[in-house]
Amino acid sequence: MTSSVPRRLTQLVALGRVGIGCTALVAPTLMTRPWIGDAAESADARLLARTMGGRDLALGLGTLRALGVDNSEARPWVALAGMADAVDATVTLLALRRLPRLTRWGILASTVGAAVVSFRVALALEPDESDYQRGVPNVTTAGPPD
Repeated sequence: MTSSVPRRLTQLVALGRVGIGCTALVAPTLMTRPWIGDAAESADARLLARTMGGRDLALGLGTLRALGVDNSEARPWVALAGMADAVDATVTLLALRRLPRLTRWGILASTVGAAVVSFRVALALEPDESDYQRGVPNVTTAGPPD
């Protein structure tokens, strides 16, 4: 990938996370109904969805802010967002039999897919020119200090 492709993908992933976060805050049952079915209507489920929405909104905005600084600042944000998605995938897998039959595999696929995309984008996001000017090492190629 050229260096502009990972930057653009990072922006898209972050904007998607901002959108998901805002949706979960404003319309929590829209986000949780596919995941947990009728239980999404409970006040407890809406509360939990909103807290997850806050998490996604913060990770997305943090990634966008960091990307505005340089690629090296954005890499950890995207990787941490992928970790959050990997945790979502893990707990979804553990509860798979209790989830709605019609949506469980789609939810699992989306959480796994989001984690994979975030991790791949974080790995592909190479330091840009400003990173080199500041002396930030490329963690993918840097060896031990001399």
